[in-house]
Amino acid sequence: MADGAVKLIIWDDAKQLAVVNLEFRSQVFQARLSRSQILVALLNSVSLYAFSSPPKKVSSFETADNPAGLCCLGSKIVAFPGRTPGQVQIVEIGTGNVSIIPAHGSPLKAMTLSPNGEILATASETGTLIRLFSTTNCARISELRRGVDPAAIFSLAISPSNTLLAVTSDKATLHIFDLPHSNRHNSAIASRAIRSSSPYSTSSLDGPNSATASTNRTKWGILGSIPLMPRLFSDAYSFASTPIAIDDDPHAALRGTAKPPVPIPGIPGGKARKGVLGWLDDWTLVVVGAGRDGRWEKFVLGRGEDGRRWVGRQGWKRYLGG
Repeated sequence: MADGAVKLIIWDDAKQLAVVNLEFRSQVFQARLSRSQILVALLNSVSLYAFSSPPKKVSSFETADNPAGLCCLGSKIVAFPGRTPGQVQIVEIGTGNVSIIPAHGSPLKAMTLSPNGEILATASETGTLIRLFSTTNCARISELRRGVDPAAIFSLAISPSNTLLAVTSDKATLHIFDLPHSNRHNSAIASRAIRSSSPYSTSSLDGPNSATASTNRTKWGILGSIPLMPRLFSDAYSFASTPIAIDDDPHAALRGTAKPPVPIPGIPGGKARKGVLGWLDDWTLVVVGAGRDGRWEKFVLGRGEDGRRWVGRQGWKRYLGG
């Protein structure tokens, strides 16, 4: 920040030079890039730019307070919080048409767009449900239940094949869900191909209790089919889950053995975000920033001899301090 201006710089590592330099009068909370667009989230607005030299502002929209910098950039649409907490705005890049989705009754905590741009997943500050919406008509497709107790959702991410959803939260757990699709036949074929082609077995995991699996999307079995039962009994749950590292020993500081975290320049408080998800392929994903010193963990999906699918940690590495 210089003279009250905040600079957003996009660096071309191949050319070893800054190719974009944008200035703002307030803090930048997030930036998303594509080959043709730049989406920038401030506290109460988002701005869309054409990725040109110099960048040209295409449009700007007001939002509710958005300290998490929530925004999604697809090839045809952008998505970000609405002006009312809990709402989502979807804007068609080509036409500028705006659609409003009343996604939640409380402020948004996380959101992600599928690689094909057809599904939007959202979570609120309550953190018990993940809601799925069609970006074509803004209709709600489904609800997925992370759990019953409130939780802070760290990250949502949809697999490259648009068939699986990964979720992390402050419950120190990674959940994997099946995504429902309107074209069930094609979805089932793609899902079977992913599961059968996984090169991993439980012998490749980091630790004896690294993987958990479930045979049913509905956790409560026959209770879910009884009329007038609470909705949580019929909700769709994750088919597999596993622990993630989000904190070191909480008593270490009292014993004088805790190492101070390494500050990260440019991030408020200097602390790495926790539980940030990224899919490497349809059976491999990483969780970044999960730990005091800044680390990434690698998780893999597989299918056991009993037919059940599982997710487990294959390894981890610190990328800060240590």
